[in-house]
Amino acid sequence: MRHEGLYLVALSGGADSVALLRVLIVLEYKVEAVHCNFHLRGEESDRDENFCVSLCEQLGIKLHLVHFDTLGYASAHHVSIEMAARELRYGYFEQLRLALNAEDICVAHHQDDQVETVLLNLVRGTGLAGLQGMCPRNGHIIRPMLGMSRAEILVYLNSLDQSYVTDSTNLDNELQRNKLRLDVIPLLETINPAVKENIARMTDHLHEVTKVVEGSLRESTNIIQVDDNCYDLNVLSAQLSPEYLLWSIVSQYGFNSAQASEIMANRQSGAKWKSTHYVACVDRDRLYILPRKDWEEDLPEFRIPEIGTYQYPHVLNWGNEKEGHRDQTHFRFVTQFVDSKSDINKSHLTATLDADEVEFPLTLRPIHEGDRFVPFGMKGSKLVSDFLTDLKMPLPQRRRQLVLTDAHDNILWLVACRIDNRFALIKGHSTKALIITTE
Repeated sequence: MRHEGLYLVALSGGADSVALLRVLIVLEYKVEAVHCNFHLRGEESDRDENFCVSLCEQLGIKLHLVHFDTLGYASAHHVSIEMAARELRYGYFEQLRLALNAEDICVAHHQDDQVETVLLNLVRGTGLAGLQGMCPRNGHIIRPMLGMSRAEILVYLNSLDQSYVTDSTNLDNELQRNKLRLDVIPLLETINPAVKENIARMTDHLHEVTKVVEGSLRESTNIIQVDDNCYDLNVLSAQLSPEYLLWSIVSQYGFNSAQASEIMANRQSGAKWKSTHYVACVDRDRLYILPRKDWEEDLPEFRIPEIGTYQYPHVLNWGNEKEGHRDQTHFRFVTQFVDSKSDINKSHLTATLDADEVEFPLTLRPIHEGDRFVPFGMKGSKLVSDFLTDLKMPLPQRRRQLVLTDAHDNILWLVACRIDNRFALIKGHSTKALIITTE
């Protein structure tokens, strides 16, 4: 924290937040207080608000007050009351911080809160991140008192003869966090009176360990990553901890630990898993992670009635990043006479066909099951799906492959890939060519 900026202090009226405000004032930080009335405890909620107003008047500190319909928000957003209060509180904090151009929001979580958080995460099931508890800084939320115990806070307030309010719900041991505070931690202290200090020290150690682990994960991810959305599972298997590395990657896309284990166990091409917004699929020992909207979207058919320039209604990617090709959506159809001296464009983004053999209207469409064509340079027909598999085209690209067909649904061009030999120009003959390009 630097003394030049403005800091907002989340003030509930409880001992912890009152102590935080008093400490920052003594340290000569420029502060303003923020109190949220969630209207969940009737007259007690109003009592807390009145206390905060009175305290800030005594200290000469500006107070920002906000009232929330917490129950209405929880119902409208289908979340718990606890989650509703959290979303409303932190959403308002950030909104106010931006409006006032404040540096950070200071909240009064202390060492005892940290211990409760770690134990709660442990009971619910957690990994390395959960065992670290709360971070001293999370974006613009800072917790200056994480190193102080509740007992130390109360001693400080008593030395100032400073009053505070008590939330009656903190005494209800039916709530999970309160049950830990009131029942479990005292029981653990009978085994080791220093249990809270030891757990807090462990979180500090784990924060340091995490820096090492995250650095290693970044290096390993770079090794196994083929491109932005593709990972080599064979290379993954050779890493020090393949399953944890995979979990660290897929969890960023909303996949759970059970799905990460399934991916490690099932390397069969075509296997797929879904999170809320993504699909993970395996294809020839490669793991692809793609947006569900792209995976599940059906490309439309598009009619080409005559020569001209057309824009296909979806952005297409032909998977040619190595050649510097950018996404294209335009198709241009022209005819011109060619002879044995003409230069034929051999780019995969251009198809040159015998115009006399092509009957309009043409159609751009996705591949249908059972589609066959005669690949250029071959005599016999081949299933399009087999042809693409033989090319080792990645599964995500195969799913979005287009074909261009004539009036009789004959495939003229496997777009940006291969023309049909039946409609190719005859070498050395003068003829009218239909030239199709993507631009």
